[in-house]
Amino acid sequence: MSHDWAALDSDLSRLLPPDALVRRRQELLAYDCDGLTIDRQAPPLAVLPRTREQVASILRCCHQHRIPFVARGSGTGLSGGALVEREALLVVTSRMRRILAVDLPNQTITVEPGVINSWVTRAVAGDGFYYAPDPSSQVVCSIGGNVAENSGGVHCLKYGVTSNHVLALEVVLPDGTVTRLGRGLSDAAELDLRGAFIGSEGTLGIATAITLRLLRAPETVSVLLADFPTMESAGEAVRRVTAAGVLPAGMEIMDNFMINAVNDLFGYDEYPRDAAAVLLIELDGQAEEVAVAAEQSDALCREAGARGVRRADDAADRAQLWKGRKSAFAAVGQISPTYYVQDGVVPRSSLPSVLAAIEGLSKEHGLPVANVFHAGDGNLHPLILYRRDAPGVDAKVKALGAAILEACLAVGGSITGEHGVGADKRCYLDWMFSPEDLATMRRLRLAFDPSGLANPGKIFPTPSSCAESARRRVTLSAPAQGEGVELIAY
Repeated sequence: MSHDWAALDSDLSRLLPPDALVRRRQELLAYDCDGLTIDRQAPPLAVLPRTREQVASILRCCHQHRIPFVARGSGTGLSGGALVEREALLVVTSRMRRILAVDLPNQTITVEPGVINSWVTRAVAGDGFYYAPDPSSQVVCSIGGNVAENSGGVHCLKYGVTSNHVLALEVVLPDGTVTRLGRGLSDAAELDLRGAFIGSEGTLGIATAITLRLLRAPETVSVLLADFPTMESAGEAVRRVTAAGVLPAGMEIMDNFMINAVNDLFGYDEYPRDAAAVLLIELDGQAEEVAVAAEQSDALCREAGARGVRRADDAADRAQLWKGRKSAFAAVGQISPTYYVQDGVVPRSSLPSVLAAIEGLSKEHGLPVANVFHAGDGNLHPLILYRRDAPGVDAKVKALGAAILEACLAVGGSITGEHGVGADKRCYLDWMFSPEDLATMRRLRLAFDPSGLANPGKIFPTPSSCAESARRRVTLSAPAQGEGVELIAY
């Protein structure tokens, strides 16, 4: 379908200030991918609204001209969710950075989508509060993007992911209508459309105001760093700690490749270079509770085979132990400027076998893989390193990524834990879900976006993106007329 971009540009020019439109090819190249750089496509036009009213006006124009749009926050996503692979208007929310309201008695804060994750805690830390979801990119990723992908982070084991901390959303629907999802309460007697929107990856509209739950800062925090001679023993430590009833705020594992990458980045050995794996365990709560849990976790790690355990209670010392984990992606980037991150999930008990499978797949495909992951909930982040100039490397990298996801599913896991499906994993969605499940998801999407304008082509397999998707046609019954409606993904 051809679109009248000149007419849309003319309308947007009347509605928005001149600096809100990006037309020059050189400037549009800044938006040609998100954090997953293996696929690139610059948008034909981008807009940078500052207010809800501007967002609503932009989407009304898109609806009028039947032109699709893609929402983008900070562009740190890792599934190609903000990639404009078809002709579509890019709506960048990075200028919407206001904190709209702080309600400490009710422990909530309302922010615009462009507010950076770490800014939320910074705004309330002086009053003894914080915002729990903490992706490794929290100093650059935006709350709007976190909502779109239902991001997790180091502390998701104990505190949950983004959906557990979003109480209400102000949303502009794809036709420009402004609505509110959720009542700002922990529980409400209504259909949970708020929950449906979170993790929908920009396919249901654009959030313009987000009410978040705040937590009281814990009285005491302690971090343990245990190093192990084998990955199996590190996995066994995770199993023993959780089986004993200890609930850490976070549990993270880095393999030997990642340990050495981080040490090289720092220029000194923060972690033992000869360790097969290091395990970080963060415990928080009341002082007595943390003291007992720390002693118990220390003993369980040693029983599982830990060669040594370091403990940090001081804030600066804790930050030092976490620094390597937070710098993991940057450390790999220093070794290989191009890498591809996967995001499979497996049961904790399957961690050793799946990591062994990944090692075998790495050798089979001839590509190195570094592993860093949320051990507590089995969310793996294998990083596949490659050279962009190698012949046929993109297909080779994606084949290895698909094989890793197959290994995760084989033990009852998932193709994604927090990075989303986007463009990257849509061809694997029917590995997890039946045609009936996918049909229900598409029906929900149609309820929000009947014209299919919001982030077209993402999440669901399509004929243009997946060779095998011709088999994925489904027939839905239209409730009003009772006629069959054949649907393929937008």
